[in-house]
Amino acid sequence: MTHRWKFVLVAAVIAPGLMACESSTSGSPTSVSAAPVQLFDPCTGIPDDVLVASGVKPSTKETGIAGVEQSGWEICAWNGSTYSLTIYSTGRTVAEFESKGSNVDFKDVTVAGRPGRQFRVAGTSKDLGCDVVFSATQGIFQLSVLNYADLGNREDPCVVLERAGAAIVPVLPK
Repeated sequence: MTHRWKFVLVAAVIAPGLMACESSTSGSPTSVSAAPVQLFDPCTGIPDDVLVASGVKPSTKETGIAGVEQSGWEICAWNGSTYSLTIYSTGRTVAEFESKGSNVDFKDVTVAGRPGRQFRVAGTSKDLGCDVVFSATQGIFQLSVLNYADLGNREDPCVVLERAGAAIVPVLPK
């Protein structure tokens, strides 16, 4: 299975989860909402040398989920030799991630001096995927590492995420 197809397969699992974060209301609005927050775009905001330092190839960049933009999100993914790295940027909160039933095994972590909440998506093998969500003025940033399933002797994805995050996290806005 090629890395691109693995990404599409993972996207099929993750995209419904992103949509589950959407909320809806009914009735008439009671107040005027503020202008939407300008989200950091990881595809344009992370320099190539930082991506290389994180272990991924800048030339493998893919925006959105399998190339499809998601409303309320800026998403960018890159491939390395043994894993893919996806960075999500949104106005959501850490509490929203914690209350989503398919996000499990939360624990406090610090990556590159920045506190975050590590978790995994239910149904993802502990040796395949690891995610960390960080609070930011705009909402949150989520880093997601997914080891390639067809490789034997995979490195712990949370160790990989911490190492890749050491390069990435310092360039993410507070």
